[in-house]
Amino acid sequence: MPINVILPTAFAKHTGGKKLMTTDAKNLEGLVADIEKTFPALGANIKGEDGKLRKFINVYVNDEDIRFLGGEGYAFQEGDEVMLIPSIAGG
Repeated sequence: MPINVILPTAFAKHTGGKKLMTTDAKNLEGLVADIEKTFPALGANIKGEDGKLRKFINVYVNDEDIRFLGGEGYAFQEGDEVMLIPSIAGG
């Protein structure tokens, strides 16, 4: 049950320039683990001390915020397209 994960340009230095990965992760926890295994430098930047995705990383599944789909409990479906978007602040 593969899903596609779109990685924004902001993560390129941690992914060797790759902007897409495919995974069989069943949920967000599995996705974070797969990212950490595939791209250790990225995993270290997006994961907090508690092992969970940092709050400044927004996750969208098929253009819908994962928080509105059940959050960490959402089970990925075959063909889902997941985007990780870092919050950007400025002023």
